[in-house]
Amino acid sequence: MVTRLFSQNPIVPPGVYIADPSAHVWKDGKLYVYGSRDESPDYYCSRSYHVLSTSDLKTWTIHEYSFASEGPGDQVPYSDDFLYAPDVQYKDGMYYLYYCLANRTNTEGVAASSSPAGPFIDGQILNTGGINQIDPCVFIDDDGQAYYIWGQFTAKMAKLKPNMMEIDSSSIHDHILTQEEHRFHEGGYMIKRHGIYYFVYAGLSMQDMPSCISYATSTSPWGPYKYRGIIINNDQCDPGNWNNHGSLVEFNGQWYVFYHRATHGSYTMRKACMEPITFNEDGTINEVEMTTQGASGPLNPLIPIDAERACLLHGNVRIQACAKDNEELASIRQGDKAAYKYIDFGHGVEKVTFRVAPGTDPGSIRIALDNPWAWGGPVVEIPGGGDGKTWTTVSVPVGEITGVHAVWLQFSTQGNDSYSVDWFKFD
Repeated sequence: MVTRLFSQNPIVPPGVYIADPSAHVWKDGKLYVYGSRDESPDYYCSRSYHVLSTSDLKTWTIHEYSFASEGPGDQVPYSDDFLYAPDVQYKDGMYYLYYCLANRTNTEGVAASSSPAGPFIDGQILNTGGINQIDPCVFIDDDGQAYYIWGQFTAKMAKLKPNMMEIDSSSIHDHILTQEEHRFHEGGYMIKRHGIYYFVYAGLSMQDMPSCISYATSTSPWGPYKYRGIIINNDQCDPGNWNNHGSLVEFNGQWYVFYHRATHGSYTMRKACMEPITFNEDGTINEVEMTTQGASGPLNPLIPIDAERACLLHGNVRIQACAKDNEELASIRQGDKAAYKYIDFGHGVEKVTFRVAPGTDPGSIRIALDNPWAWGGPVVEIPGGGDGKTWTTVSVPVGEITGVHAVWLQFSTQGNDSYSVDWFKFD
């Protein structure tokens, strides 16, 4: 399946929920993203993986069912359990998928493929010395030594044997990172840049929830690691958001952080996103914000902007599916807000149009620039008396808007059975 997303966030289309993105650039020059696949607001993950790939950050290919523990592509004969976050590494013409199962018995596993998109076959147990946890990552150092990294609350690490399918049990070390010293929660990922090892992970750096992609550095893969800060925080991407999980990769001379956002007012139904990042001369990384534009420049206001591309949600409003291949802003309440960063209005626009599905109760949408509490912007009135399923368009003049701005939608409602939003555009 191929879809054009023009580098915007999320990088997956409506109806596709890929979380825990582990990004790699392989010898074919393409960027590949491996992750878990959510299917329900009620539980994490599913029993299969999809792989994302791109050569230009605009056209993304979804390689479906690259690996599974049940059903199509089942390659785990010893279990039908859910597949949590994976990683992939390459050596000597083969790509090795490292996966973990939701149960706590024989959690870690490995499968292989001659293609970076799979299918990965012959899943087998990876002996981790009885430390069966989650979120595997494999890092290969300059000398060719591969390291297996995994764990929750404390980070574990061990050498992989040359066959990439066995752990050297004598090399297993625990507490490479800890919750107390590094705010480590889970989701480890490692890169090396200019002689510095960067350990990237889901950190409890804000509000005691693992919503941050944090990092620590060392001059040795084994540490000791020094906590360095936050790369991105996905708090307020959804009213039910809890965790994050990501990676760093360089593609065509630019570094990016990959992460995910929750939807559906839940911990899950997460969608992979990416933002460009900058390294300072001392090797530190500047924290970046969540945006709608992602790897692209500011959005074109004359092209419909899908409501589910909101990068911040305040209040009860959430992104949810309204069809197999479409998503909406729904469950809108009085005072809710949604942000879109950033939109380039150029020399000016005259009108804004919203596609909405009115509910029983009327309401309105005010457009605010740059500040979620700004007042005085144009207001679109939404009639009541609808069934909440029938789409219609409403428009209003906007006055003079020029240049690049964050656009905030301020929602007002006269009851809890109000409207949903599909998209908006300017003319």
